[in-house]
Amino acid sequence: MSETEARDRKERDPQTYAIIGAAMEVHRVLGPGFLEAVYQEALAVELDEQLIPFKREVELPVTYK
Repeated sequence: MSETEARDRKERDPQTYAIIGAAMEVHRVLGPGFLEAVYQEALAVELDEQLIPFKREVELPVTYK
């Protein structure tokens, strides 16, 4: 992705861009190999630090068959 494309995406959807950036920062710092719970906790810390509002493990109704 070019720098121009990245800038355009950031301007169109800054919230999504910020969330993905937070997730990438967690992966950059921790790297691969941890269980999901470790990344989940680290992402909560990162989202708090970046003042991105979120809720953890909200119930999501799923209809199957």
